[in-house]
Amino acid sequence: MQVKSIHSLFITPVYVALLAAFVTTPVFSQEADPADAVPQSESRKAFAAKFLGGMAAGFAAHESGHLLFDIAFDASPGIDRVSFGGIPFFAITHQGGLPKRQEFTISSAGFQVQNLTSEWLLTSYPDLRGQNAPFRKGWLAWNIVASTAYGIAAFTRAGPYERDTRGMATSLGVPEPWIGGIVLAPAAFDTWRYFRPEDRWVRWTSRFVKAGALVLIFAAN
Repeated sequence: MQVKSIHSLFITPVYVALLAAFVTTPVFSQEADPADAVPQSESRKAFAAKFLGGMAAGFAAHESGHLLFDIAFDASPGIDRVSFGGIPFFAITHQGGLPKRQEFTISSAGFQVQNLTSEWLLTSYPDLRGQNAPFRKGWLAWNIVASTAYGIAAFTRAGPYERDTRGMATSLGVPEPWIGGIVLAPAAFDTWRYFRPEDRWVRWTSRFVKAGALVLIFAAN
């Protein structure tokens, strides 16, 4: 039996709002010399292309986390085509009947990678919002938006039966909305850090909840 781990971009108003917040932050940290000025439309296109490239990198990192543990546990990974609400996307599959800890590790791997890369971005570039860094902003936006969408899906129990949050909840033996909170919390705190990097308590709370999500691997028996 194959278990599907769904990885899709749920289209929600939250996505639109968060992406708009990231895209409308300053493109350039300094004013350009008029002699070297680039047409505004071209600048926006370049920013958008790099921003989308960052989102693609975040998506690839998320998928790589799942695939890494699929291979590590010899779980026979594969790819299957599925759909949600008529929207086609794909699922990385692995064999069923794995020990609960392995199942939880595989299902949560994408979120763990997102937490780690978000921490790297926000620690290495605490003033990211004011920088001309569309690639890094796109990567962080993907992490936050993906976690937000999955968290909402967990709270509402919406989406495909094989969604990651349901797999995590089943492995731990807890209601899926609890997993929604675990997934949403880092996204909320990291959004705050992006806009208010000077707030130390938010920074450390964000790190604490990410560490807690990692420790949960050992709670799955």
